[in-house]
Amino acid sequence: MLSVSEMMTDFNDYLLSVKKVSENTLLSYRRDINQFCEYVDSKLDRDLTDITREDVCKFVKASKRKGKSPATISRSVASLRCFYNFMLTKGYVSDNPVTDIPVEKKEKKLPEILTSSEVDLLLEQPVADSLKGYRDKAMLEILYATGMRVTELISLDIDDVNMAAGLIRCRRGDKDRQIPMYSAAINALNDYINIVRDNLIATPDERALFVNMNGERMSRQGFWKIIKYYQEKAGIQKDITPHTLRHSFATHLLENGADLKSIQEMLGHSDISSTQVYAKLVKQHLKDVYIKAHPRAK
Repeated sequence: MLSVSEMMTDFNDYLLSVKKVSENTLLSYRRDINQFCEYVDSKLDRDLTDITREDVCKFVKASKRKGKSPATISRSVASLRCFYNFMLTKGYVSDNPVTDIPVEKKEKKLPEILTSSEVDLLLEQPVADSLKGYRDKAMLEILYATGMRVTELISLDIDDVNMAAGLIRCRRGDKDRQIPMYSAAINALNDYINIVRDNLIATPDERALFVNMNGERMSRQGFWKIIKYYQEKAGIQKDITPHTLRHSFATHLLENGADLKSIQEMLGHSDISSTQVYAKLVKQHLKDVYIKAHPRAK
C-alpha cells in the first residue's frame, strides 16, 4: 500500500498532466486534502483508504464548528471528491466516500462591476511618462479590452500579439483563443512594446510580454499591487481586483448588445452557464436604475 505522501504525489501529477489545473488550483486542492489528512490523523483511527461517508460528514460538521464558511466547506468537499475519484480510478479504494455529502449552499452573490465612468477614471491613472507608466497603462487597457484572467495576462508572450490584426492570443492549458482589442488598447500596447519594453527586459531573449521593474515576467502579486495602487489614486471606493475588470468587460459588452455566445468565447468559458451570470447582473442593474429613477418606485 502506498503511503499518504506517495498518494499525494500521484494525485498532484494527475492534476497537472490530466486535468491541467493552474498552480493556484493545485495549491487549493493540496491545502484542502492536507487539512482533511490532519483531521483524520487527530480524530480518526483509520487510513485514508478506509474512510467512510460518515467520516466525511463528521469532517464537514467539524469544519462548521470551526466557523468555516459554506463556500470554504463546499470547496473542501469538492477537492475531496476529486481526490477519491482519482483514488478509485487507481484502485486504491473500492468506492468514493465523498458522495451526496450534505453541504450548506453558499450564498450566490453577483460579481461587483465598475461603471463605464469608473473604468474610464481607473484607466486614466497611469501616466505614460515613464517606463512604469507606459507598462501599467498597457496592462490595464489590455485587461479591460480583453476580459482576460490575471494569470492569462501575465502569461502572455511577445509573440501572442498580432498588432496588425488588432488581436491578442490568450492561452490556457491546451486551449487558445483570439481576442480583439479596441484602438486605445492597441495604441497603449504598441507604445509599450516599441518605446519601453526593450529597456525593461532583463535579457534580449525574454519572451514575457509584461515584465516587472527587474525585467522578469510580471507576477500575480505584482499586478495586484499595481491595480490597488491605481484604485487608490483614482479614489474609487469599490474593492477592485483584476477580476473586477473581467466582470466589467463582460457586463458592459452585454449591456451594449453583444450576445452571450460571443462573450463566452472571449472569456474562455467552457460552459455558457458561467457566462449567464452577466445577464442576471444586467437585469439587476436595470432594476436598480428603475427603483432610483421611477417617481412611483420610491
